[in-house]
Amino acid sequence: MNSEILAALEYFEREKGIKREVLLEAILNAVLQAARKAVGPAKDLRVELDSKTGEMKAYAKLTVVEKVTNKHDEIRFELAQKFKADVQLGDELEVPVTPRDFGRIAAQTAKQAMMQRIRQAEKEMIYDEFKDRAGEIVSGTVRRFERSDVLVDLGKFEALMPNKERVQTEDYNVGDRIRAYVVAVDNGARGPEIIISRSHPNFVRRLFETEVSEINDRTVEIKGIAREAGYRTKIAVWSANDKVDPVGACVGMRGARVKNIVRELNNEKVDIIRWSADVKEFVLEALKPAKIKSVTLDEAKKSVLIRVDEDQLSLAIGKRGQNARLTSRLTGWEINIEQDKTAKELVENKKETAANSFAAALQVTPEVALKLVNSGMNSVEVIATGSEPQDIADVLGIELEQATAIHNAARQEYDKSMAPAQ
Repeated sequence: MNSEILAALEYFEREKGIKREVLLEAILNAVLQAARKAVGPAKDLRVELDSKTGEMKAYAKLTVVEKVTNKHDEIRFELAQKFKADVQLGDELEVPVTPRDFGRIAAQTAKQAMMQRIRQAEKEMIYDEFKDRAGEIVSGTVRRFERSDVLVDLGKFEALMPNKERVQTEDYNVGDRIRAYVVAVDNGARGPEIIISRSHPNFVRRLFETEVSEINDRTVEIKGIAREAGYRTKIAVWSANDKVDPVGACVGMRGARVKNIVRELNNEKVDIIRWSADVKEFVLEALKPAKIKSVTLDEAKKSVLIRVDEDQLSLAIGKRGQNARLTSRLTGWEINIEQDKTAKELVENKKETAANSFAAALQVTPEVALKLVNSGMNSVEVIATGSEPQDIADVLGIELEQATAIHNAARQEYDKSMAPAQ
C-alpha cells in the first residue's frame, strides 16, 4: 500500500465522517486475508502498516528448529540468528514473511476493502441518523426516477418515495426541491432505506404543527385528519381552553397560516373543522357549507342519515362523493346523504288539493286542473281575474274556444262566490 491510500483514509474521514480506525481495521483484515493466500498457512500471521510510508509488511511466528520440515511453521536456527542473535532452539520467533510483489496486491486489496467498508459505514450512518426520525418532515432534491418511484437526495443520504406515496396530481422533475414526511426507516437485507411520502395524512399534520404554534405547544389539539391527497383534506381541531379559537388559530391572521400549508400542498383544499364530542354537531361542522335539514343517528350501526334540500344535495355529497367520504373517515361514522322530500311532498299535496278544489267547478279533469296550478293559476280567482283565455290555451295546449269556456266557468264561479248572501 502507498501514500495514496493514507490520503484516501484522511479524505473519507473528513468528508464522510467515517473514523480512520474503522477503515484501517477493514483494510488490515482484508490485507491479512490476501497475505494468507500469498504466504500460506503461517502460524499467527499478522499484517503491519507503516503510518508514514503506507507500506504493508506481513509477520508470522515460527518455531526455531535444526532442520525445517514445515516451512509455514518453522525457521532454521542459522536464519533465526540473523533476526535475534541469542535465539535458542525451540523458541518462537516473529519474523517478516512479506511475499515478493506483496505491495501491489496489498494496495489493490486495501482499496477494495476501504470502499466496501465505506459503503457499509454509510448504511450504518443512515440508519443511526434516521432510525428515530420517522414521523418528521425532511427536505431534499429530486435526483432520479426508478419507474414511478422518486429518488430524493437528502444531502448525505438518499430517500425513496414509492409511487403509492406520491401525490398523483403533482409532477416532479429532476432538480426540484421538495419536502416530504418520513414514513419509515427500514433496515433490510439491502441496508437501510428511508421511505418518504407527500400523500400521507400525517404530512399535513406535521405541516400544521410546524406552522401553528398553538398546536406545537398543545394549546390546540388535532383530533383527526382525513385526506385525499391532491384534492382535499379535512382536519378536526379542538382546544381545552375556552378562550382559544382552534379554527382561528389554524387559519391565522388573514388566513396566512393555512395559506402557507395550502401552498406547500400545491393548492389542495383544506377544511379546518371544529371538533366536538357530540357526533351530530361534529357531522354538521364537517359537512359545511352544505345546509342540513335533519340528522338521524343509528348508534348500533354507527351510521348517520343526513337529509338535505335538493339544491344542497350535490354540495353535501361533494364531487364524486368526496365530501361525504372524507366526513365519514374523519368522524368514524358511516355517512348516508339523501334528499329531504318532506317539503316537496307538502307542496305537491297543496297543489293537488287546490286542483281538486276547482276541477269540478271548471268542468275539467283533475289532471288539467293540476296543470293550471303548476303554471301559477292555482285558484278560481286567479283564473277569472288574473288570466286571459289565451293564457289558458297556451298552458294546456288547447284551442282558444275550449280555453274560453274554462275561463267563463271560472268567471261564473268567482262571481257566484262574490255575490252577497241572500
